[in-house]
Amino acid sequence: MIASTREVRTRNPRGAGTRAVLAAGVVALAAAACAPGSSAPPVASSAQPSASAVRTDAAALGDVTLTIWDQEVRGGQAAQMKQLNAAFEAKYPNITIKRVSRSFDDLNTTLRLALSGNEPPDVVQANNGRPQMGAFVKAGHLRPLDAYAEAYGWKKRYSQSVLQYVSYSADSKVFGQGNIYGLPQVGEVVGILYNAAKLSELGLRPPKTWEEFEAALAKAKAAGEVPLQLGNLDKWPGVHVFGTMQGRHVPADQITTLGFGRKGASWTTPENTRAAEQIVGWVDKGYFNKGFNGQGYDAAWQAFGKGEGVFLIGGSWLIADLEKVMGKDLGFVLPPGTGSAPGPVATGGTGLPFAITAKSPHPDAAAAYIDFITNADAMKVLTANGLLPIADTEQQKVKQGPQQDMFTAFGTAAKENGLVPYLDYATPTFADTLGAALQDLLAKKSAPQDFLATLEKDYKTFVESNG
Repeated sequence: MIASTREVRTRNPRGAGTRAVLAAGVVALAAAACAPGSSAPPVASSAQPSASAVRTDAAALGDVTLTIWDQEVRGGQAAQMKQLNAAFEAKYPNITIKRVSRSFDDLNTTLRLALSGNEPPDVVQANNGRPQMGAFVKAGHLRPLDAYAEAYGWKKRYSQSVLQYVSYSADSKVFGQGNIYGLPQVGEVVGILYNAAKLSELGLRPPKTWEEFEAALAKAKAAGEVPLQLGNLDKWPGVHVFGTMQGRHVPADQITTLGFGRKGASWTTPENTRAAEQIVGWVDKGYFNKGFNGQGYDAAWQAFGKGEGVFLIGGSWLIADLEKVMGKDLGFVLPPGTGSAPGPVATGGTGLPFAITAKSPHPDAAAAYIDFITNADAMKVLTANGLLPIADTEQQKVKQGPQQDMFTAFGTAAKENGLVPYLDYATPTFADTLGAALQDLLAKKSAPQDFLATLEKDYKTFVESNG
């Protein structure tokens, strides 16, 4: 698998400037389409078109040029886009695709200005979180896609645990619910990577329960191994470890409420306290490598690939690089459940979704394009290019080993609505707040209660000011 958008995002932290909420006035969302070929923007309206008004016969739309902005610039990401775009134009010769491909950082930098102009692209990839997609929804720059979702059956193609990542209320205040504003192609899931050879040497098997996982950590430590490799210099990698821990103690619906920054939950609960206390307990027991707070992310997973560590909590985006050096010794499983909560709960999400701009004069053609690059045949193309398709994941044929493990893990979590959001989605400043607070917690510079109080302050301040 080519490194995912999540890896690009997290390995190039956005920082305070790009994490700040983008200022924009609330305007009415665009609705009815203009005639094909027209360069005029659609008339603004607060109502969405009905599914019956949507034209799904792309061949009957006349001559159209669709301008597409994407960030699929690396390896298999670029290859699949080129292949799918060519196939779309072959099927619909009346539609010409003008593709503009930019790096993730370049797209983030230029997209806001482009969307506020008079002639924005027709289809864009916009980062799911509040600083980008949320701000664009608030400003009326993106078209709600619910009518197209009904006409094309997208709600059957995508589970609700996936659609929540592309849903906002019309005023953008509620993330994870409301209208659909885009569709992603690829999925992401955080799980437990393991060294199969080391497990065998220790007389262990891949853990099927959380209790087995903790017992394996203890046995690895007793044998002189590094139980769990971590590089938390950049602060965010520890968030994945804590999120995995949290999923064993806190109900998934509460994690979702916290992760999406909605009212109705709290960080200062007994369940979150137990999660914080347990991760500190892992530090006390020596389950992490020495100096983990001063080690970088790349150094950590590369060390794991060289045999330093039995386990690594990380994302599906690491599979391709680690498989190159570990081969059949690499394994990947969902974080196992506990005796009291056996269901799959895993931090995860999507790659950058494809959205239709409110001023696009060709919304029906744009929707046909998005449907085409996310349909069942497209999922096969993604698989063939080493990516993790977000739909029909379990139906794909891949070789036995880490890639199959990854497909099974994501497919199970998505199908059983076990995906919970990345915790840094919560507020525009939460990535910095959580990362710094967690680094202090792991360094034992703050107690679990102080750690959670810091998170609660950021969370409560945001949700109360957000109405």
